Amino acid sequence: MPVEVLDGDLFQQDVEAIVNPWNRNFIPWWLLLPQGVSGQLKRLGGTQPFKEVGKHGLLKVGQAVRTSAGRLPFEHVIHVAALEWYWRASERSVRMGAENAVELAKELDVNSIAFPLLGSGTGGMRADKSIDLISGACADAAPDLRVKIVRYSKAEGGAA
Repeated sequence: MPVEVLDGDLFQQDVEAIVNPWNRNFIPWWLLLPQGVSGQLKRLGGTQPFKEVGKHGLLKVGQAVRTSAGRLPFEHVIHVAALEWYWRASERSVRMGAENAVELAKELDVNSIAFPLLGSGTGGMRADKSIDLISGACADAAPDLRVKIVRYSKAEGGAA
Protein backbone atom coordinates (compact mmCIF):
# COMPACT_ATOMS: atom_id res chain seq x y z
CA MET A 1 0.00 0.00 0.00
CA PRO A 2 1.52 3.38 -0.90
CA VAL A 3 2.55 5.76 1.85
CA GLU A 4 0.37 8.88 2.00
CA VAL A 5 2.11 12.20 2.71
CA LEU A 6 -0.19 15.04 3.75
CA ASP A 7 -0.27 18.40 5.49
CA GLY A 8 -2.34 18.69 8.63
CA ASP A 9 -2.81 17.55 12.19
CA LEU A 10 -1.36 14.23 13.36
CA PHE A 11 -4.02 14.07 16.06
CA GLN A 12 -6.90 14.30 13.56
CA GLN A 13 -5.95 11.22 11.53
CA ASP A 14 -8.28 8.23 11.25
CA VAL A 15 -5.70 5.60 12.26
CA GLU A 16 -5.24 3.02 14.99
CA ALA A 17 -1.82 4.26 16.12
CA ILE A 18 0.20 7.45 16.05
CA VAL A 19 3.95 7.81 16.46
CA ASN A 20 5.45 10.15 19.03
CA PRO A 21 9.09 11.18 18.59
CA TRP A 22 10.46 10.81 22.10
CA ASN A 23 13.74 11.40 23.88
CA ARG A 24 15.63 8.36 25.04
CA ASN A 25 14.23 8.71 28.60
CA PHE A 26 17.52 9.81 30.10
CA ILE A 27 15.56 12.81 31.39
CA PRO A 28 12.35 11.72 33.17
CA TRP A 29 9.12 12.81 31.44
CA TRP A 30 7.99 14.82 34.44
CA LEU A 31 11.10 17.04 34.26
CA LEU A 32 10.55 17.87 30.59
CA LEU A 33 8.29 20.49 29.13
CA PRO A 34 7.21 18.55 26.04
CA GLN A 35 7.22 20.51 22.81
CA GLY A 36 5.85 19.70 19.36
CA VAL A 37 4.13 16.32 19.04
CA SER A 38 4.89 15.33 22.64
CA GLY A 39 3.51 18.63 23.92
CA GLN A 40 0.31 18.19 21.97
CA LEU A 41 0.06 14.56 23.09
CA LYS A 42 0.30 15.70 26.71
CA ARG A 43 -2.25 18.50 26.21
CA LEU A 44 -4.79 16.31 24.41
CA GLY A 45 -4.08 12.85 25.82
CA GLY A 46 -2.96 13.66 29.35
CA THR A 47 0.02 12.31 31.26
CA GLN A 48 -0.84 8.59 31.14
CA PRO A 49 1.16 7.83 27.96
CA PHE A 50 4.21 9.53 29.50
CA LYS A 51 3.91 7.63 32.76
CA GLU A 52 3.80 4.41 30.75
CA VAL A 53 6.75 5.25 28.48
CA GLY A 54 8.81 6.19 31.54
CA LYS A 55 8.51 2.60 32.79
CA HIS A 56 10.56 1.40 29.79
CA GLY A 57 13.71 3.07 31.13
CA LEU A 58 16.51 4.28 28.89
CA LEU A 59 15.53 3.71 25.26
CA LYS A 60 18.11 2.76 22.66
CA VAL A 61 18.42 4.94 19.57
CA GLY A 62 15.69 3.85 17.18
CA GLN A 63 13.80 1.83 19.77
CA ALA A 64 9.99 1.86 19.65
CA VAL A 65 7.70 1.23 22.61
CA ARG A 66 3.92 1.17 22.91
CA THR A 67 1.70 2.96 25.39
CA SER A 68 -1.97 3.71 25.66
CA ALA A 69 -3.24 6.92 24.08
CA GLY A 70 -4.61 8.43 27.28
CA ARG A 71 -7.69 10.50 26.42
CA LEU A 72 -7.08 10.28 22.67
CA PRO A 73 -9.18 8.04 20.38
CA PHE A 74 -6.23 5.96 19.14
CA GLU A 75 -5.59 2.39 20.25
CA HIS A 76 -1.84 2.94 20.63
CA VAL A 77 0.87 5.55 20.81
CA ILE A 78 4.19 4.25 19.56
CA HIS A 79 7.04 6.29 21.00
CA VAL A 80 10.31 6.20 19.07
CA ALA A 81 13.74 7.38 20.16
CA ALA A 82 14.53 9.05 16.84
CA LEU A 83 17.24 11.37 18.13
CA GLU A 84 20.89 10.71 18.81
CA TRP A 85 22.81 12.42 21.60
CA TYR A 86 22.57 16.21 21.83
CA TRP A 87 18.98 16.07 20.50
CA ARG A 88 20.08 15.68 16.86
CA ALA A 89 18.58 13.31 14.30
CA SER A 90 20.61 11.19 11.92
CA GLU A 91 19.59 9.07 8.94
CA ARG A 92 20.27 6.03 11.11
CA SER A 93 18.13 7.19 14.04
CA VAL A 94 15.15 8.17 11.88
CA ARG A 95 15.29 5.05 9.70
CA MET A 96 15.63 2.76 12.72
CA GLY A 97 12.83 4.58 14.55
CA ALA A 98 10.47 4.21 11.58
CA GLU A 99 11.42 0.55 11.00
CA ASN A 100 10.94 -0.33 14.66
CA ALA A 101 7.63 1.56 14.84
CA VAL A 102 6.37 -0.45 11.86
CA GLU A 103 7.59 -3.74 13.36
CA LEU A 104 5.83 -2.94 16.63
CA ALA A 105 2.67 -1.96 14.74
CA LYS A 106 2.74 -5.34 12.99
CA GLU A 107 3.16 -7.14 16.35
CA LEU A 108 0.16 -5.20 17.67
CA ASP A 109 -1.85 -6.14 14.56
CA VAL A 110 -2.30 -2.48 13.62
CA ASN A 111 -3.72 -1.77 10.16
CA SER A 112 -3.09 1.99 10.07
CA ILE A 113 -0.48 4.32 11.53
CA ALA A 114 0.37 8.02 11.29
CA PHE A 115 3.89 9.42 11.61
CA PRO A 116 5.01 12.99 12.16
CA LEU A 117 8.25 14.01 10.45
CA LEU A 118 10.69 12.20 12.73
CA GLY A 119 13.82 14.19 13.46
CA SER A 120 12.72 17.33 11.63
CA GLY A 121 11.87 19.52 14.59
CA THR A 122 14.42 19.63 17.39
CA GLY A 123 16.50 17.05 15.52
CA GLY A 124 17.29 19.46 12.69
CA MET A 125 16.65 17.08 9.77
CA ARG A 126 15.20 18.48 6.54
CA ALA A 127 11.53 17.59 6.08
CA ASP A 128 12.08 15.97 2.67
CA LYS A 129 14.83 13.75 4.07
CA SER A 130 12.63 12.64 6.97
CA ILE A 131 9.77 11.82 4.58
CA ASP A 132 12.10 9.78 2.35
CA LEU A 133 13.50 7.79 5.29
CA ILE A 134 10.10 7.06 6.83
CA SER A 135 8.56 6.19 3.45
CA GLY A 136 11.38 3.81 2.63
CA ALA A 137 11.23 2.08 5.99
CA CYS A 138 7.46 1.64 5.79
CA ALA A 139 7.31 0.49 2.18
CA ASP A 140 9.95 -2.17 2.78
CA ALA A 141 8.72 -3.44 6.13
CA ALA A 142 4.94 -3.40 5.86
CA PRO A 143 3.44 -3.32 2.39
CA ASP A 144 -0.07 -4.02 3.79
CA LEU A 145 0.02 -1.33 6.49
CA ARG A 146 -1.81 1.94 5.74
CA VAL A 147 0.76 4.63 6.53
CA LYS A 148 0.27 8.38 6.72
CA ILE A 149 3.14 10.81 7.11
CA VAL A 150 1.69 14.04 8.43
CA ARG A 151 3.61 17.23 7.78
CA TYR A 152 2.72 19.84 10.40
CA SER A 153 0.66 22.64 8.92
CA LYS A 154 -0.84 25.54 10.82
CA ALA A 155 -2.88 26.35 7.70
CA GLU A 156 -4.44 22.89 7.89
CA GLY A 157 -5.03 23.18 11.65
CA GLY A 158 -2.14 20.86 12.34
CA ALA A 159 -0.44 20.04 15.60
CA ALA A 160 3.32 19.98 15.63
